[in-house]
Amino acid sequence: PSPSAASPALPPWSEGSEGHVYFSRSCVQVRGGRGGLQKSPKRRLLEITEGSEFLRLQVEGGGCSGFQYKFSLDTVINPDDRVFEQGGARVVVDVDSLAFVKGSMVDFSQELIRSSFQVVSNPQAEKGCSCGTSFSVKL
Repeated sequence: PSPSAASPALPPWSEGSEGHVYFSRSCVQVRGGRGGLQKSPKRRLLEITEGSEFLRLQVEGGGCSGFQYKFSLDTVINPDDRVFEQGGARVVVDVDSLAFVKGSMVDFSQELIRSSFQVVSNPQAEKGCSCGTSFSVKL
């Protein structure tokens, strides 16, 4: 079963993680630098989506390591998509991309020069680039 608000998301290394994509464990606001609040991915995702929008995660060829992650907002769920939902936040991955990210965790990173969604702890990736957007696949 997919993660839900009633059951916390399993970490990517847990038994049964095959074929799933998870949200980071920090699903509530946590203290950030300078007394501010840092948004978790689920919280941030709920803030930027409206109505039936969701975050789509795709894997494309390219980047400095061979494959790259692509995030976008979407409203159309295709027949070959898998939907992962937790607390109303949704991430959708097509089955071809899922083969490259199964067991991974989606996180929201907020830095001085950018804020972005990222895939972290990808068990399918052998190595990645320093910016975290591209990776090579374990063979």
